[in-house]
Amino acid sequence: MRSPVFLFLCLLSLSYISSAQKAIPANKSAGLNAIREKDLKEDLFEMASDHFRGREAGTLDELKVSMWLADKARAAGLQPAGDDGTYFQFFSMWRNRISESSRISIGNQSFLMWKDALINQTAGASINAPLVFIGHGSKEEIAKTDIKGKAVAIEIAGENTGSAATLISSRRYLAQVLRKFTADLFNKGAVSIVFIADSLIEANWKLYAAYFNRGTYDIEGGANERVNDRSPVIVLHTASLPLVKQADLTLNAKINIERFQYPSVNIVGKIEGTDPKLKEEYVLFSGHQDHDGVRLTSNPDSIYNGADDNASVSVALLAIARAFEKQKGKRSALFVWHGAEERGLLGSKWFAQHPTVPKTSIVAVLNGDMIGRNTPDSAALLGVQSPHRNSQDLVNMAMEANNEGPKFKLDTLWDKAQHPEGWYFRSDHLPYARAGIPALFYTTLLHPDYHTPLDEAERINIPKLARVTEWMYRTGWKVANTGKRPAVEANFKLER
Repeated sequence: MRSPVFLFLCLLSLSYISSAQKAIPANKSAGLNAIREKDLKEDLFEMASDHFRGREAGTLDELKVSMWLADKARAAGLQPAGDDGTYFQFFSMWRNRISESSRISIGNQSFLMWKDALINQTAGASINAPLVFIGHGSKEEIAKTDIKGKAVAIEIAGENTGSAATLISSRRYLAQVLRKFTADLFNKGAVSIVFIADSLIEANWKLYAAYFNRGTYDIEGGANERVNDRSPVIVLHTASLPLVKQADLTLNAKINIERFQYPSVNIVGKIEGTDPKLKEEYVLFSGHQDHDGVRLTSNPDSIYNGADDNASVSVALLAIARAFEKQKGKRSALFVWHGAEERGLLGSKWFAQHPTVPKTSIVAVLNGDMIGRNTPDSAALLGVQSPHRNSQDLVNMAMEANNEGPKFKLDTLWDKAQHPEGWYFRSDHLPYARAGIPALFYTTLLHPDYHTPLDEAERINIPKLARVTEWMYRTGWKVANTGKRPAVEANFKLER
């Protein structure tokens, strides 16, 4: 027979095991002490230095920073979780670009690509069609003009575009203008559209030309990997307005496409969880490592170092990894630094389609993009409001984590479907949300230095960076230790 003392010790042991299996509150976690401003600053100034030349996807500079990140991940205690026992998951990205052999003419006047004419989509085209001018493209002007089978010319002006004041990035102004008209005109039978630039487009012509000339990128098998012929959308200088107003003109355009293959890479590491069963599941922390490289600019500095976009999150993930290594959660923590985000979320698209762990084992994705600027006490969380919310459980955890820790005032405007920047669709959580995985997007939003050489490490608010890092960690800690994984909304459907 067992003695009373033996039974008492057994009960005491079971009680201890039971209490140890309960989730440790994030504010009690020893891991918080591993998130240090000193480490964040040191890592940030290294990663966003000229040494990596802006980390452009598909270049040696991106591969160089990938090696740096892998070394940092190893030092932080991460186990390799990429392909073949490494920290790396390589993938190919395909680039389609408009060839310099392309030709555009109206009447007897020819236009040189990028100098005289812009084309914002990368697709082949062969057009020979009469050109009609419809002024500012009002409904009345469109209704009274027969445009079927014809090329249509429109003068861009303030009254027909809406205000650009809501857009932080002037680069997106032209896209907003084109989106306003193109679908309707093509649906009515137009075979091409010629826009005449306004003063804002003229002021940013070189920026648009450099951007559009790069073409489009996609992963193997993606929608943009190979292109089909499409009706061209052309932008001409303001000086071309008298020409397109003339009668009996013909637009001739022959748009040729050239294609290239480049390498890119995701960096993947993990901290294994402590629970025998739950360690087979993962909370995934996500960011991107690439930026815009070396580019044409009016600024004396031509290197786009991308300190906020997105070295800020890259170094935050290293800090969170150190926190999980210091005190592990029940579930495992997976860290993915995506390549080629700036080329169209390519690294996250690839990983969401080819995860290095079972896709069903990923219980949540906590993604960050630009978390070190703007007002010190404010931030934003996207994926909170319908139609962007795909897990109320995950939202609740993130809100609780904010209340327990940094207590940011949350901007709610940028998560709305009608926000002109479409910010929800521009970061690496998106492919995971589309794949049915609970996902959130942490950000401190855009600023005037976005995608310019002025996005430098010395402009980052390090204390704020530390607070957003803490917020992401606190949320992830909750996910790692909760008994029930966050549920996906049954009727989740994005607006586009």
